[in-house]
Amino acid sequence: MRDISGKVAVVTGGANGVGRGLVEALLDEGARVVIADIEQRVLDSTLAELEGRGEVSGVRTDISDEASVEALVDAVFGRYGTCNLLFNNAGVTSGGGGLPWEQEPNDWKWCFSVNVIGTAMVTLAFVPRMLATGDEGLVINTSSADGGFAPVLNASVYAASKAAVSCFTEALAANFINEGTNLRACVLYPSGGLLETGLWTAQRNRPDALQRVRPRPPAPMTTIADFKAAMEAAGTPVQTMDVNVLGRYAIDEIKQGKYIISYDLEKFGVLLHARAEAIANAELPPSIHAYK
Repeated sequence: MRDISGKVAVVTGGANGVGRGLVEALLDEGARVVIADIEQRVLDSTLAELEGRGEVSGVRTDISDEASVEALVDAVFGRYGTCNLLFNNAGVTSGGGGLPWEQEPNDWKWCFSVNVIGTAMVTLAFVPRMLATGDEGLVINTSSADGGFAPVLNASVYAASKAAVSCFTEALAANFINEGTNLRACVLYPSGGLLETGLWTAQRNRPDALQRVRPRPPAPMTTIADFKAAMEAAGTPVQTMDVNVLGRYAIDEIKQGKYIISYDLEKFGVLLHARAEAIANAELPPSIHAYK
């Protein structure tokens, strides 16, 4: 999709973090943007800050709730009659990571309800109506190198959810092509450095019914400050990535028709080749830590 001007874009989790970076880049391109976000206060603040930047509106949306997702799609098609760019960007962590056996069922239920089932429900709601219009369209799913490329040892639930997103996107993209549709799909791997986003404090939106019910040992590096401190203690330089720079990069890659959108693909390629070789030899593949 080389020309985004005038196109209708929906960004879930678009009120802050990576989503906000995508929204601002889309507005710079002249797109008409609908921000879907679960936090009404943050959504209102973001819309106020973006006033004058272009055509942008917001719909409070909980992507883990089917009725909320249906209300979003009705609002978008009721206003515009189409959707050209669907960014499945909203995501959460499982609750701070730790050893796999220290997780509990509610960690899995919450993380997968948003990252996997939420992504699926938004796709299920939008894609049939996007197909019905016959318009050119693109579904962009936000995954993570932590799971999308290789597992991360201290956040196994989150990584598993993002591996599912990557696998789902491949199937989605292939079927769009095989069925001769005007839709395409691609996957965004936020990268280029440490991202200071709301993902680090995603617990603030965790439903009461899905809170942890058992005490657990302190999870390693539960906040961005913890993570930075651990990196500095290990003598590793802390490189950060501005979400607006990432958003601009992602939109530029989308306009070029890229399927995988990520910095450092050559370095990740080394890890992926090592994983493929290990699998071919029936050995345990390296985790993401082999790259990091």
